[in-house]
Amino acid sequence: MNVRAAAERRGRRAETLTCLWLQLKAYRILARRARTPMGEIDIIAARGQVLVFVEVKALDANRPVSSAISAGQRLKLVRAAALWRSRHRRWSQLQPRFDLVLWPSGQCPQHFRAAWTLDNHRLESLL
Repeated sequence: MNVRAAAERRGRRAETLTCLWLQLKAYRILARRARTPMGEIDIIAARGQVLVFVEVKALDANRPVSSAISAGQRLKLVRAAALWRSRHRRWSQLQPRFDLVLWPSGQCPQHFRAAWTLDNHRLESLL
């Protein structure tokens, strides 16, 4: 198996485990691997009045947590979330939040709630 295929398999497994883990924490999974023209969103979930866009990263042992997601990747996810919300009006009244779930190799997962914010930009203006 090549390196890319192994990384893809590890990432899919991390996403599946994250969905199960979030469900145990009373999140409702709305979509998985949601594709938009702006990019893909790993997991979209709801809990209470919050609509959560989750980025999942399975990290190799030698990769630092700080390098898990770049500013460009965060902006791409915010834009994809704005587009998804515009197409799914049923969920648009919920407060958006961007979470990051890291699965470091051989360790327990780390859930960073509100890992980044919109920085005072309206979600719709990012489309």
